[in-house]
Amino acid sequence: MTDAATIARFREQSITFANGSSGRTMLIRSANPLNYHQAISAPSAMPPAEIDGKLFLPPGAKGKVGVVIVAPGSLSVAPIHLSHAEAFTNLGLAAFVLDPFSGRGVTSTVSNQTQFSFAASAYDVLAAVKALAALPEIDAGRIGAQGHSRGGAAVLTAAARRFAEPILGAALRLKRVLAAYPWCGHQFRDPDIGDCVVRVLIGDRDDWCSPQQAQGHVQAMRLSGGAATIRIFPGSAHSFDRGGPVWRIAEAAVSPAAPTGYIADDGALIHPASGKADAALVDRDLMVYALKAGYGVKGASLGSNGDDARQFAEDMTAFWRPFAA
Repeated sequence: MTDAATIARFREQSITFANGSSGRTMLIRSANPLNYHQAISAPSAMPPAEIDGKLFLPPGAKGKVGVVIVAPGSLSVAPIHLSHAEAFTNLGLAAFVLDPFSGRGVTSTVSNQTQFSFAASAYDVLAAVKALAALPEIDAGRIGAQGHSRGGAAVLTAAARRFAEPILGAALRLKRVLAAYPWCGHQFRDPDIGDCVVRVLIGDRDDWCSPQQAQGHVQAMRLSGGAATIRIFPGSAHSFDRGGPVWRIAEAAVSPAAPTGYIADDGALIHPASGKADAALVDRDLMVYALKAGYGVKGASLGSNGDDARQFAEDMTAFWRPFAA
């Protein structure tokens, strides 16, 4: 597990990939919305937040390049995220590794996902889109995002037009999204993703996030006209791209079988039991409901079996290669 000292030092670390690409720290002006409704319908009420990350440009880049935002999961930035970022630079893409934790004084959300909202995680991604689009090295028409676990939830929400357009406007948007083993417990009732291309990768032995919920989310995007696909990896656990053996985190608090919390057009969460949208509902309200309904589970596993990591890398590379052209 990544310790607090490592997370706190991420922005100060000097990181250079084998191909010579060196990370440049960027500050991102984001926010801490209480929920999706505040982010969409009452943005002036959001407390500000300053987060950061590192931008890696592909070696020898000339002119504007596409970029992939890498959004980590509940354990924050890990070596695997940097490994994926290096792979993107080898393809000729820039990579921006986002650290949504350190600036908020959070080290991990494994045992408590309510330390900042899932809306804040998605807002971070869009705040990074806005900052990157302003850079002379970046092609604003080729900004994508790859999120893992909680980060996977963030990039899927950031791809939703109902969330993105009130924040970025209609012209600027994510064009390609890969969600790795995402939590899909919050979904917009209108799942329109516009012209964004979405890919979901998840294992059928994932005990953090529901493969069935991910399937439903992807199918909803398809039915609304979106270009969305999903691949289920047989026998694979959560974080199956990491390469190490599967291990269990006893303090993890999860509820993968809980009902989906849908989101109305104005961002109000819809309570699964009442079916009513309420602008005052926050993540904790739906999590408490899930616990009381008996869906809460303590402990979950992550890691790789066999050639899981290789298969993930091959699928990921095939997805992003056309984006580099």
